[in-house]
Amino acid sequence: MTPAESSETVEATSLDPANWVQFREQAHAALDLVLSHVEGIRGQPVWQPPTPDALSYFTQELPTDAGDIDELLAGIRDYVVPFATGNLHPRFMGWVHGAGTPVGVIGELIAAGLDLNCGGRNHIGLAIERQVVKWMGQAFGYPACASGIFVTGSSMANFLAAIIAKTEALGVESRERGLVHADRPLLAYASSEAHSCIAQALQLSGIGSVHLRQIPVDEFRRMRGDQLERAIVADEQIGAQPFLVVGTAGTVNTGAIDPLEEIAAIAERHRLWFHVDGAIGALAMLSPKMKRNFSGLEKSDSIALDFHKWGHVPYDAGFLLVKDAEAHKRAFAQPAAYLQRSNEGLAAGDTWPCDLGVDLSRGCRALKTWLTLAAFGTHRIGASIEGNCALARYLADLVESSDQFVLKAPVALNIVCFGIRNADPETVRAVVTKLQLSGIAAPSWTTLEGESVVRCAIVNHRTTIEDIDIFWDALTQLAGEAAGK
Repeated sequence: MTPAESSETVEATSLDPANWVQFREQAHAALDLVLSHVEGIRGQPVWQPPTPDALSYFTQELPTDAGDIDELLAGIRDYVVPFATGNLHPRFMGWVHGAGTPVGVIGELIAAGLDLNCGGRNHIGLAIERQVVKWMGQAFGYPACASGIFVTGSSMANFLAAIIAKTEALGVESRERGLVHADRPLLAYASSEAHSCIAQALQLSGIGSVHLRQIPVDEFRRMRGDQLERAIVADEQIGAQPFLVVGTAGTVNTGAIDPLEEIAAIAERHRLWFHVDGAIGALAMLSPKMKRNFSGLEKSDSIALDFHKWGHVPYDAGFLLVKDAEAHKRAFAQPAAYLQRSNEGLAAGDTWPCDLGVDLSRGCRALKTWLTLAAFGTHRIGASIEGNCALARYLADLVESSDQFVLKAPVALNIVCFGIRNADPETVRAVVTKLQLSGIAAPSWTTLEGESVVRCAIVNHRTTIEDIDIFWDALTQLAGEAAGK
């Protein structure tokens, strides 16, 4: 039977709008909704929990028929926009979240519209990613041949770094043979203040978090270099194989910066892969004034960072930078037939992002990052970071001049941790929670030396001294009420 003789009718299946003029109006209205929300963010609560109606809206049955776009956008307006995380607001200080920018919204919109799959192939998305890799190499003092890849966030970047370090320690054949054929147990090192994702990286890599040595910290909550070297030597003497040391450029609790220069020298002496978790602080290198605080970062073998934090690129935009491009590729490249390359055409190219990580299908995180960096430049982004750190010092001064609160950790960057005098853990958490529910400000709490403390991470480029004062007045009132209960 020829195709012409077939009785089967092929129906049109396009999902494009039937009326492009109408859809353009709806799309512009949606963009206006977002931009108006951002523009008026100061007049909104920092955060508010979703209402019962909003939660109910998202318990509907799976739709089988087409919905009305105008009605769906109205649902988003009423039940999504008011109940987001809160990190757009200048008084969101609970966690290290970036605040995004309208410029980043445009980058995300264009990338979504082009629907770029940046796992590989020969298209412009990969060139944009390579441009950002080059820029980050320049920013961090890495060679021009350095390698890099976008990921969801620094948790994934730290995991990839652990895989690279493991592969270099055991040889590329270990990718097939596994750890069971290793002659000696692998051991990694990080400070006791390192993010929990470092331990998780060892778990996921098959090494096991029991093989992560947690090194004590000094009075500034930085890794102690003498204790690090002592631990490495002791492990070498018992026949283990130290292979990785992770320094932190901005710890999650207090923003402390490990002595990167000293760690680099120790790693070189003992031939360890030196990785830096820079999720919180590494982008401060964009500030000429703050760069000296990260001396030694350029001597690392790899760096994890988040553009969606101090770079204010819309979520998500994590990144891994690797000094040795060949080591990076050895850890992940696959010889699959469908990934074969050619000298020309859509399959052209020697190294694709899928050769440098675990994802074959991945969006174009690079475009919104490139646009943000190109639109603002490093000086303006660096100045914003400096401003956040100045506000942190201002808040710390308020704490130290108060009889009601006490500073609990040195302020190294933009994180301020302080206790409420004579308050038990339940009271501290209750005060923080009430402040969040008020919509005025959103700090968080953490535990330092077994004590619950208020934790303020000042990351937002919109935050001003007036915002700190508003937060301080509300906190002081709530803490006073709690003390008089």
